[in-house]
Amino acid sequence: MAVKYLKKAEKTAATGEDDVREIVSNMLKEIELGGEETCIAYTQKFDNWHGDIVVSQEEIDAAADKVPEQLKKDIHFAYERVRDFAKAQLASMSEFETELSPGLFAGQRLIPMQAAGCYVPGGRYSHIASAIMSVTTAKVAGVDHVIACSPPGRDGGMHPAIMYTLKLCGADTVLNLGGVQGIAAMAFGQFTGHPADILVGPGNQFVAEAKRQLYGRVGIDMFAGPSEVMVIADKNADPELVAVDLLGQAEHGPNTPAWLLTDSEELAETVMKRLPELIAELPELNSKSAEAAWRDYGEVIIYDTREEAVKVSDEYASEHLEVHAEDLDWWLQNLRNFGSLFLGEETNVAFGDKTSGPNHILPTKGAAKYTGGLSVGKFIKVVTYQRSSIEASKDVAQVTARISRLEGMEAHAKTGDARLAKYFPEEQFNLKPE
Repeated sequence: MAVKYLKKAEKTAATGEDDVREIVSNMLKEIELGGEETCIAYTQKFDNWHGDIVVSQEEIDAAADKVPEQLKKDIHFAYERVRDFAKAQLASMSEFETELSPGLFAGQRLIPMQAAGCYVPGGRYSHIASAIMSVTTAKVAGVDHVIACSPPGRDGGMHPAIMYTLKLCGADTVLNLGGVQGIAAMAFGQFTGHPADILVGPGNQFVAEAKRQLYGRVGIDMFAGPSEVMVIADKNADPELVAVDLLGQAEHGPNTPAWLLTDSEELAETVMKRLPELIAELPELNSKSAEAAWRDYGEVIIYDTREEAVKVSDEYASEHLEVHAEDLDWWLQNLRNFGSLFLGEETNVAFGDKTSGPNHILPTKGAAKYTGGLSVGKFIKVVTYQRSSIEASKDVAQVTARISRLEGMEAHAKTGDARLAKYFPEEQFNLKPE
């Protein structure tokens, strides 16, 4: 039996991308050419912010007084889990040196980047969790200078809870900047003197496009699009929890895909009936976003076998993938393409987004087919080195010379010839390919 769609999305993640590309390209050129003054002008235009761009230590310290004690405890709770998971990731990586043949040694070093730029959304929602996920992970990785930027609010700059979180997580410089101008400033080293080696963090389509266009000049965590969720639910799943979890991501924005993959038409119908009711219970802004997301991007797919479900899921390569089904170990062993996997109804995407530990900055738009989410490894260069004894270089030089000549690269070959002539002047070698 082929899969069956009870609901098919009307739009895709690529809808409206062309206009965004042109706007972002022009802004990046203007900001690089015009420098900090142009960056400030864009901030005044888009965020109506006329205060300082670099947040002072006094302002960061003062923000702590505005954060309720329970919220501070909650932030620490999340920070400790993200920090400890990042430390465990770091411990799983290692440097080594191995002897490939007598006298020929090769090794690997792990070198943290010097500067990282962490974008923390702060427009419609103040993303405290994104501050924890990006800055904490960079500092655990050993990055020398971590720059964080977040949009200033129209009523007095960055949200105090974000400032408090950035200090807790170890940000070295904090900027009152959002959007393309924030990404550009971190990439170009404006206001800090530390051009970022890598840019990380979620953001709207303009932020994502700015990172995409700067990739190559700087590293980025991944090519990001709107947040995504897929829920795989078998006939025994709780339809209420399935509906709530789909909605939990749909409120991100009007272009957020939410996909249900199930073997039960009865469960699917229940979820489709329940979602509009749940959407109507949300605050107006959240409700409008979720309604548009479910209408334009939501899908409901019926599968016959779990092998069929795995195939469909891997094709979608969802950013977040929940499994509400029996035999969770089977799903863990067979699913391949996802940003982060949530096994069983006891956990869900929101837990991962805010608190539980693994990073919530994850690949979207199918990128989970070739990359995972943000980790300490994104901030560390895995570099190689080699060294050799004179005796070990004898075989390597001969093989290099012959392969190089076969390829037509005579100058490469001569680097082998020269060493053989210097180290073994009395010997004759066959340095031509046969």
